[in-house]
Amino acid sequence: MSARGNILVADDDAAIRTVLNQALTRVGHDVRVTSNASTLWRWVAAGEGDLVITDVVMPDENAFDMLPRIKKARPELPVIVMSAQNTFMTAIRASETGAYEYLPKPFDLTELINIVNRALAEPKRPQVDKLGDEQPESMPLVGRSPAMQDIYRMLARMMQTDLTVMISGESGTGKELVARALHEYGRRRNGPFVAINMAAIPRDLIESELFGHEKGAFTGAQQRSTGRFEQAEGGTLFLDEIGDMPMEAQTRLLRVLQQGEYTTVGGRTPIKTDVRIVAATNKDLRTLINQGLFREDLFYRLNVVPLRLPPLRERSEDIPDLVRHFFKLGESSGLQTKRISSGGIELMKRYPWPGNVRELENLIRRLAALYPQDEISAEIIESELKTGDAPSPDGGGLLPENLSISQAVEHYLQRYFASFGGELPPPGLYQRVLAEVEYPLVLASMTATRGNQIKAADLLGLNRNTLRKKIRELGVNVYRASKQP
Repeated sequence: MSARGNILVADDDAAIRTVLNQALTRVGHDVRVTSNASTLWRWVAAGEGDLVITDVVMPDENAFDMLPRIKKARPELPVIVMSAQNTFMTAIRASETGAYEYLPKPFDLTELINIVNRALAEPKRPQVDKLGDEQPESMPLVGRSPAMQDIYRMLARMMQTDLTVMISGESGTGKELVARALHEYGRRRNGPFVAINMAAIPRDLIESELFGHEKGAFTGAQQRSTGRFEQAEGGTLFLDEIGDMPMEAQTRLLRVLQQGEYTTVGGRTPIKTDVRIVAATNKDLRTLINQGLFREDLFYRLNVVPLRLPPLRERSEDIPDLVRHFFKLGESSGLQTKRISSGGIELMKRYPWPGNVRELENLIRRLAALYPQDEISAEIIESELKTGDAPSPDGGGLLPENLSISQAVEHYLQRYFASFGGELPPPGLYQRVLAEVEYPLVLASMTATRGNQIKAADLLGLNRNTLRKKIRELGVNVYRASKQP
């Protein structure tokens, strides 16, 4: 039985007030509604309410401006904020001002009620204003899709912690961008952010790069050199492409995570370290574990908070926002801002984007530099999205609807290889492609069965426990799958 509470609702939309009033009353709560911030503040100041639900943009005051006053007057009062301005910065602002939870509009009513019940059932504890003196104004992440909203909310929760985060995703999805956001908007923002790409460093030099070395530790070591751990002291160390780390270095890294200290190459004195670790990979680390190429104990140390970045093809509704964002960024390089016709945008939404957001950014910069017209037509977009010398089953740049699964995969791989401009993609392609097929297959099966795992397991021909393991490993959102029409 959930705790019953007195809930204060503030929203200038009469329909939302009515829906929330009816839904919350139906499950046993007492509800008071208002259309303005001043009335809400009067109720809060008078000691009324066990929980507040408020829209961010109100006719008389922004909720984020009012939240610090609420936290000062009633530090134990949980506040849930809702906003149609569902950007990364909205989620961060909600977290920084001490909101209990942030929900983008349109919201799921069942999810909101569950959050309300959880907030009322938790022991009352003050929520402090975590807002720093300096407010970053840049927009590090762009997109309003449900997939990105999940990312924003997860990041907002992680900002004020030092938990180790494992970011997974294809090349070009923005893993380092997310790592930098965790640092620049978190508690270690005043410390250094140091990144190291395991795939870009010779394997025999990785230990020295990470931990530093003493003079004479090996041939060519003519003086002492600091490592990335020492450089990142007090800040964040981003370990990109962690799956390419050699086993010897993995053992050293595990010691750091377990004991909080390391020794330089050739050194004997343990050095204490205080860094936050954020790791990233575009490989299936569990497959590497099975192959004996990655330590299982290290995986669990790094995978404290798993965060999967969706490929661009899974959030194509974000493409218009991303296009505007990249055109705007181009202005700083002297490029002219343009617009893309509605037909061109639709073509871009249907394109599979094997190079993900990085490929889209490169396209926008090319459009801004090479085409004089203010509006880029659908014909230009179609021409640009063709794979050039790479053969295409349909002879064009878009994915036909009548392809078999094998033809579609072949079509995707041709574009994927072409996106590297004649270079080879990173190693591990076989497992990467299998993982890419596995995720949408499990998601589609869960969606088709409305989240029923027994039916989905039968549909896939899998044991139910095997399906549960796949759902957990792949990060399939079971709740969203059950809500699909």
